[in-house]
Amino acid sequence: MTLTIDRLGHLGHGIAAGPNGPVYVSGVLPGEVVEGELVGDKLEGVRIVTPSTDRVKPPCPHAKACGGCQLQHASEPFLARWKREVVANALAGQGLSAEPLRDGVITSPARSRRRATLAARKTKGGALVGFYARGSDVIIPVPGCLLLDPSLMALFPAVEALAILGGSRTTTLSVTLTHSLTGPDVRVEGGKPLDSELRMELARLTERFALARLTWDDETVAMRATPEQGFGRARVQMPPAAFLQATAEGEAALVAGVVEALGPQKRVADIFSGLGTFTFPLAETAEVASLEGETVMVEAVSKAVRGTQGLKKIVALRRDLFRNPLEVEDMRGMTGVVLDPPRAGAEAQVQRLAASKVPVIAMVSCNPATFARDARILLAGGYQLDWVQVVDQFRWSHHVELVARFHRPD
Repeated sequence: MTLTIDRLGHLGHGIAAGPNGPVYVSGVLPGEVVEGELVGDKLEGVRIVTPSTDRVKPPCPHAKACGGCQLQHASEPFLARWKREVVANALAGQGLSAEPLRDGVITSPARSRRRATLAARKTKGGALVGFYARGSDVIIPVPGCLLLDPSLMALFPAVEALAILGGSRTTTLSVTLTHSLTGPDVRVEGGKPLDSELRMELARLTERFALARLTWDDETVAMRATPEQGFGRARVQMPPAAFLQATAEGEAALVAGVVEALGPQKRVADIFSGLGTFTFPLAETAEVASLEGETVMVEAVSKAVRGTQGLKKIVALRRDLFRNPLEVEDMRGMTGVVLDPPRAGAEAQVQRLAASKVPVIAMVSCNPATFARDARILLAGGYQLDWVQVVDQFRWSHHVELVARFHRPD
C-alpha cells in the first residue's frame, strides 16, 4: 500500500488516510509518500518513496532500533515547529488562541540528559545494558548514546556489574542513573532479594565505582555521600527516586521563565514544589510557601532552608494538593503563584486559583493537553494568558514542556 503522511500525532507517529480510517506509521514526516504492508491500523515494513525536505540522517547509529529517541530523522527546525504546533493544537482544542505562543523553542543540547533509566540483563557471557527497542522488550546496547550526559555514560560498566551481581538471565533490571553534585546516584529495581552476601558485594561495588548512593528497590544498601542538587544558592539532599528535571539546561529555562513571569513579588506560593526547583530561586526576593505532597521532599526542602543563608523566608508544608488543594482563603495575601503539576494537571487546584485574586500565576507543564484544559479554567475565571514558552528538554522525543504567564487584569 502507498500512502501520503498527512501529519504527526502527539506521540510522534505519522498519520495517513487509509481505506478504513487513520493509518499510523512510525519514523516518517508530514508530506512523505511511503509504502508498506497494512497490518490493522499500522503500516509495517515501511519504505520512504518520496522523502520530506525536513528528513535528515539520524545522528545516532542506534536510531532505527533503539526506542530511546523517536524523531532523530527530523531536522531541528522541523522539531521546533512541530512541538510548538503540538501546544497550539492543544490550545485550539480548548477553544483558545495560539497567539500567546512565543516563536522560539528552547531545546536542550545533545548529551545533556542527567537522569535516565536503563534496562540491564545478565547474560551467559556477562551483561546486556541499554534501552528497549521500539515497541519491544529487546535490549539495544547504546555505546556512544547522544542523549546521556557523559557522567552517565561512564556508569555503564557499573550497571553491567550490577546486572551480573544482582540479576538473572530470565529477569531484567531497571536501573535509574542520576547525576548529582556529590557523585552518581543509582537505583535498581527488579533484582534478586537482598541477603547478607549480596549486601556486602553491593557495598564493594559502590566503592569500586565511586557511587554516591546505591538503592536496591526501596532500600539504600550503600552510601558514600548523600546525593545533592543545587537549586539557586541552596544544596538540597535528594531522597531516592525524587523528581528532577531531565537536563540542567531545561531546568534553567523553566526557572528563568517562572522568574520572568512572576517579576518582583512579596509572597509566593510554590504549588507542587518538589525539591524546591523554583522555591529557592524565588526566595532571593520573595517569601515563599513551598507546598508538596511527599513528606520526604518537604523534609529535604526544610533541611536545605536551615542550611542556606541570605534567602527570604521559606516555609515548607506537606499538603495533598489533589485531595486538599489550596483554597481561596489560603491564597489571600499571595502576590504570585507557581503551579508545576504532574502530567494529569491540577484541575481542582486551578478551579480554586480561578476564583482567587492572586495577581499573577506562572504555570509549568509537561502535558500540553492538560495545560490547555487548566488554562481554559483560568481564563473563564477572569485571568489573561500573556505568553507561553515551549521548552524541549527531551530532545528527539515527542515530549513537550512549557512555562506560561497568566495575570488578572482587575
